[in-house]
Amino acid sequence: MANNNQRREMVDGAAAIARGALAGGCNFFAGYPITPASGILTHMLRELPKVGGIGIQGEDEISSIGHCIGAATAGATAFTASSGPGLSLYSENLGLAIMMEIPLVIAISQRLGPSTGAATATAQGDIQFMRWCTSGGYPIIVLSPTNIPEAHHLTKRAFTLARRFRCPVFIATDKETVMTTESIAETEMINAPNWPEVPDKPVSEALDPYKVNGKIHHYTGSSHTEEGHITKDPNIIAELNERLKAKIETRIDELSLVKPDLDKGAKTLIISYGISARSMEAAVNQLRAEGEKVSALTVYSLWPIPEKKILDALKGIKRIIIPEMNHGQYRQEIERLTNGTIELVGVNRVDTFLITPEEIMESYHG
Repeated sequence: MANNNQRREMVDGAAAIARGALAGGCNFFAGYPITPASGILTHMLRELPKVGGIGIQGEDEISSIGHCIGAATAGATAFTASSGPGLSLYSENLGLAIMMEIPLVIAISQRLGPSTGAATATAQGDIQFMRWCTSGGYPIIVLSPTNIPEAHHLTKRAFTLARRFRCPVFIATDKETVMTTESIAETEMINAPNWPEVPDKPVSEALDPYKVNGKIHHYTGSSHTEEGHITKDPNIIAELNERLKAKIETRIDELSLVKPDLDKGAKTLIISYGISARSMEAAVNQLRAEGEKVSALTVYSLWPIPEKKILDALKGIKRIIIPEMNHGQYRQEIERLTNGTIELVGVNRVDTFLITPEEIMESYHG
């Protein structure tokens, strides 16, 4: 039974993400104003100096992520935030961060695109863009909160993952989560969900340039040796490129984070993420109240895709419904996993409106 006497506070998603960044050890932020992510910038510029950190507004998104990469090479724990158009401008420097193995957290508050699009409307159309954010096709880590407390806790987790894998980590949020203020129980912001802990240490000592036998470490975007020296040796280049891929892909089980809500005997599974998962949860509760057997799976770790956990949830399932505010970007991945063996139904909107529980229920009754 809920404790109605517990302390509550009014919090928006931007504040929750900023708090999560500070709790994760962030001491440097650079960003540029853009709807709907400007609130994160405002909070970081105000709060970082209070704890001895540095917050700056760059002249644009390109310089902002450049500031973050530069700060991280000097040992800072760096963070930036933007939306789809800003992500476009981040792209080249994201490749640099991947190649230089820079820990960096990036919050993307998605809005309806393409280009300027509907700047004040929410969407989930950038999830594939985050996955393939730069040249080379290397794996990336993307986390997606469904509500304000999760935005806080997943942002904190993102900093641990960035340090562990020495790579950029995305928080894929959206306009509704970032700009909506809700009454949140204080305990929800303090107590993390029952998620597996992530070791706060690099997956390999070789990935920590501050521990390379006390030697000077060179940073470069070119193919390089472990010490950072540019090389044209095919064997060293191949080893580097395989390691950039393997350090993430061999640890997908560690990275996979989902919330299964499985109903024994259900033949339909609804899979969703982000703000759309809240409508999924409401729809599932109503369907069960009507006597229907239906399962749900909330995906927090969008990329790399948690294949094993998704496949585990598919046992006995004949139909999958995937609500998302795009043209079916995650549905394509589920289609690849199921290889045409299960009926897939998309519930999609790209018209500025949120997907409602009623739309999901209508698709279920189909």
